[in-house]
This record gives sequence, structure tokens and C-alpha cells, in this order.
Amino acid sequence: MEPVLISAMVVALAEIGDRTQLLAIVLASRFRRPWPVIAGILVATLANHGLSALAGYLIADLLHGRWLQYVVAASFFGTAVWALFPDKEEDEPKEVSHWGAFAATAVAFFLVEMGDKTQIATVSLAARFHDIARVATGTTIGMMAANIPAVFFGEAATRIAPLKYIRLAAALIFAGLGAWTLFEAIKG
Repeated sequence: MEPVLISAMVVALAEIGDRTQLLAIVLASRFRRPWPVIAGILVATLANHGLSALAGYLIADLLHGRWLQYVVAASFFGTAVWALFPDKEEDEPKEVSHWGAFAATAVAFFLVEMGDKTQIATVSLAARFHDIARVATGTTIGMMAANIPAVFFGEAATRIAPLKYIRLAAALIFAGLGAWTLFEAIKG
């Protein structure tokens, strides 16, 4: 039980204010369907953290140092641009199937989680406890504990503020994260 509890606590704390928590808010605002977004986060986290516990060291060997930072910076810039463009009328609820919100969330979360501190924590915890299943379970619980409230916040925010302002704020934050990551990569 110790690997589950420690993994859940470490990842929940690491996730607070993280880019994937921001992504949860953006996706909930965009789709206005919290349950498919939550399901997408769960599937993406299970897949990503399961693979991290099994093969995280291989990822670090393939994409390390500056290359990993360049990929992450590009994903931030891409997400910033994506956040600016509405799918349909901004003030109308999205007519998206549950699979659309689910699939978009699962893919986006899986990709943005690559190289993230919670992914790295998952690799380290699995190495420490030698228990892939319990560590992946714990880190998934931690991710969900941090992101479910963010999803409901994002969905509720669209009732208070026009979606174009939420989209602009998210784009600016993602662009800032992209610039910061790119600067760190260039600086070396």
C-alpha cells in the first residue's frame, strides 16, 4: 500500500499548477463536457504512467536534454495556437460527441504529459519501489485528484467569462511556457 499512497501524494502535489492541470481547464472550457474530459484524462494517465513505469528510462535515452526541451516547447506553442481558435460559435455549447471530447483529451493529455515532472516522478517511484502496478495506480490517483477539480473549474468558468477570454488567457500562458522552455533549451 505504501507505493500507492506515496505515489499518489507525490504526483498530486507535483500536478498542482502544472501544464496538464491548465490543459484540463482549457479542455473543459472548450468542450463543456466534464465527464468525457475526465475519462480522457484517466485513460491518458493510465497509458502514460503505465508506460513510464515500464520504459521511462528508454524515453530519457531517446529524447534527453535539449531535444526533449525542444519537443516540449513546440507542444506548448502548438497548444497556444490551438487554444486561440474556436471549433464553433464561442458562446454556444459545443456540439461534440462524447467520443470527440474524450479522444481529444486522451491524445492531448498523453502528449503533454511526455517529459513532465509527474512522468519523471513515475519513473523514479517505480525504480524505488520495484512495483510498476502500484506506482502507476498511485500516480494515476494523484493525477485525477489534482485534475478533476480543474475540469469542473474550467467548465464552470465558461458560464462566468466569455470563452474567447478563457482561450486568450490559456494561449498566453502556453506561449509563455513555450518561450520559457525554448529559452532554457537554447541556454543549455
